[in-house]
Amino acid sequence: MFGTFDHEVEAKIFFGSTEATKEEKVERCSPYNGIVVSIAPLCDAQDTEKALNIAKEAAKTAAKTDLSQRILWLEDVVDKLQEYREEFAMMLSKEVAKPITFSRIEVDRCAETIKLTALELANMGGETIPTDIMPSGRKTLAYYRREPVGVVACITPFNFPLNLVAHKIAPALGAGNAVVLKPTPEAPMTAYMLAKLFVSSDFAVKDALSVVYGDAEVGSALVQSDIPRVISFTGSVPVGNIITKQAGIKKVSLELGGNAATYIDRSADIELAAKRCAFGAFVNSGQVCISLQRIYVNEAVYGAFAALMAEETKKLKVGSPYEEDTFMGPLIDEEAKQRAQSWVESAKDEGARVIAGGEEVEGIFPPTVMADVTDEMKIICEEVFAPIVSLVAVPGYEAAIEKMNDSPFGLQFSIFTNDLKQTQAFIEDAECGGVVINDIPTLRFDVQPYGGSKLSGVGREGPKWALEEFTEIKSVVVC
Repeated sequence: MFGTFDHEVEAKIFFGSTEATKEEKVERCSPYNGIVVSIAPLCDAQDTEKALNIAKEAAKTAAKTDLSQRILWLEDVVDKLQEYREEFAMMLSKEVAKPITFSRIEVDRCAETIKLTALELANMGGETIPTDIMPSGRKTLAYYRREPVGVVACITPFNFPLNLVAHKIAPALGAGNAVVLKPTPEAPMTAYMLAKLFVSSDFAVKDALSVVYGDAEVGSALVQSDIPRVISFTGSVPVGNIITKQAGIKKVSLELGGNAATYIDRSADIELAAKRCAFGAFVNSGQVCISLQRIYVNEAVYGAFAALMAEETKKLKVGSPYEEDTFMGPLIDEEAKQRAQSWVESAKDEGARVIAGGEEVEGIFPPTVMADVTDEMKIICEEVFAPIVSLVAVPGYEAAIEKMNDSPFGLQFSIFTNDLKQTQAFIEDAECGGVVINDIPTLRFDVQPYGGSKLSGVGREGPKWALEEFTEIKSVVVC
C-alpha cells in the first residue's frame, strides 16, 4: 500500500479523498544519520483554503452518516494499522529517530486510541431534563443531544507523530465531522500513511479527511479561516498563544508545554523511584510534554537517591534507533541538541553539577542528570524538552509542593511516598491537570483525560473528552 522503504518515499496531499502533489517539495532527513527518508509537498494558504472548502461540503455528508458506518470505519483502520505495524514503526524510526522498540509501542497505542474512540462512540448521547422541576416550569419532553461541529482543524507535533494524530482525527471523524490535518513537518510520511488508511477504507466518508503540509503559513490559514468550528493543537506555548489570538470565535483546544515534577519522600522506595525516574526523564529523548524535568528529593535521602539516579541513567543504551535494545536516540535536530548543551553549560556556570551525561557522544546528546540545582537556575524554570533532569534537595513535602506549584506550567506532577496522609494532601495540593502516585508524571494512559492548567493548555484529550470537544450540544423541547 505504501511502496518500498528501501529509498525515500513521498507523502501526498489529500484534498478530501483525492491525492495530489506539488512541484515544490521538502525533504525530511533522519535526525540520526542525515539520510533523506521522506519527501512532502510544500503547501500554501491557497492549498489550505481548498482543503477547508472541501471539508465544509463533506461535513454535510459526514454528519448524516450512520454511527454504525463510522464505527466500522475506525475498526477497519485499526485492522490495517495492525497489519502494517512494522512499516509504520520503521517510518517513525526513520523520520523522528524514535528507537524501534518504542516506535512499535506507539503504533500499538495508536491502534488502541482508535479502538477506544469506537467504544466511546456508543456512549455519545444526551439525557432527558425535567422541565417541571421549578414552579415556573411545566411538563415537556426535554432532552439534549450531541451533534458534530462541522469542520475540525488538527495541528500535531513531532514527538508522537502517529498516536497524537489519532487522538485528534479518530474522535473528530468518529463524531461525524470533516477534518483538515496539518501534521508536523518532521514526520509527513507517518501522517500520510495513517491518513491513507482512513481515506482508502471501504467505510470511509468521502472527502471527510484532508491533509496539507507546511508550517506557519498553512497553520495561520487553518486557524484564521471561518470554516473550522474547532482548532485542536498540540505544541509549544508561543504557538498556542498565537493560535488563541488568531482563532476568533471558535472552540480552541490546546495541549501545550509542561515542566513535570516529582517529589521523592524519605518514606519512598528510592530504588524503584530512581529506576522509574530515569525512564520518565529520558524516554523519547526527553521530548515529551510530561517528561520528568524536576525531581525534588527529601534531603534525608538526597545523596542516596542522586547516586542511584546516576547509576540508572548510565545503564540506558544510547545510539541507533534501528537497534532493538536502544533506549534513546538523538534529539529531533541539531538546533535542539545545541540548545540542550547550552542548558547544561548555563546550569554548570550557576553552580549545578553534572553527575551523569552532559557531553555529546557520537553525535547524540546523552541522558543527563544535574545535581544541586536551585530555584533560580534557568534549567529548572522553563521547559527543556531534552534529556535533562534536575535534582533539588528539599527539607520535606511542604517545601516540595510549594516549589512544584511555583511554575507557569501545570500538566502532570507525581510523588513517591508511602505516607497515606501525604498522598491525600498531594492530590489536593498539586496545581496541575493530572497527578500520579508512586510513579513518574510521564505516565499516561490513552483512555484517561489528558491536559493541563495554567500555560499547559485548555481542554482535554483522550477519546471520551475529545468527542466532547468535537461536538456541540443541541437542546430539544417537545411540548
